[in-house]
Amino acid sequence: MSRIDNQFNVQFWGVRGSIPCPGLDTVRYGGNTPCVSMQVGGKRLVFDAGTGLHVLGKSLLSQMPVEGHIFFTHSHWDHIQGFPFFTPAFISGNKFDIYGAIAPDGSTIEQRLNGQMLHPNFPVPLQIMGSNLTFHNVQPGQPIHIDDIIIETAHLNHPGEAVGYRVNWQGGAAVYITDTEHYADHLDENVLWLARNADVLIYDSTYTDEEYRNPKSSKIGWGHSTWQEAVKMAKAANVKTLAIYHHDPAHNDEFLDRIGEEAHACFSGAIMAREGLILPITTTDSTSESFSASKYSA
Repeated sequence: MSRIDNQFNVQFWGVRGSIPCPGLDTVRYGGNTPCVSMQVGGKRLVFDAGTGLHVLGKSLLSQMPVEGHIFFTHSHWDHIQGFPFFTPAFISGNKFDIYGAIAPDGSTIEQRLNGQMLHPNFPVPLQIMGSNLTFHNVQPGQPIHIDDIIIETAHLNHPGEAVGYRVNWQGGAAVYITDTEHYADHLDENVLWLARNADVLIYDSTYTDEEYRNPKSSKIGWGHSTWQEAVKMAKAANVKTLAIYHHDPAHNDEFLDRIGEEAHACFSGAIMAREGLILPITTTDSTSESFSASKYSA
């Protein structure tokens, strides 16, 4: 087995929610919208296709031909807007399997990705992509098997619905939970189940509790959670590392620094997701060094 085939790594390419926010105030954490990749054995898994997917695509151009599996939580704009700019998808010889749940209106992920690339929204249609694209309908609650990788799925609490994913391989587990809103009186059982004993939990922490409950500008019902709720979930689920994710575009680097300090004080395994961050996961067959949260914190 090669070194790459024995790795389980998580890498962040876009960590913002809602809208890209490049600028001097967001340099350290990044301004691209959601995209996370996982190297799981010899397989490449990608979660969401925000503008971070464009950055990932550029990094793959030196590795042609490439194959990958792209999973969508849902099709709100910030999670699909990078797909038309994913250069490897336009190159013949590349191969991508694409997964997403059927939307409440009955549309498939293929139909929704196709729709955003139709005139007058975009100059070329999805069909111009030269790679081999295979689309799969996800049924939340049903696992997805890719060789010896098991990907568990569940519904999340978000307007228009969303899907959470848990990737299991060789005794290691990484969980991708965005976009979701916590419940006021109990922990979300779907999230708790996906997050159980995970090595890494990536969790939608768009707001602080104060912002979420602000009587002048309440965020209740918007479909996102807080870093305080993320800590509660991580503790209840016995998570090793909590990656605070889907940062509000209004939160600059200094604001996120403060959140990181407060979250780490509440839960020693809490870190702030930032573009370029790589988290290695130790598996039963792994020879890589054990993960240290402090080593990778921002």
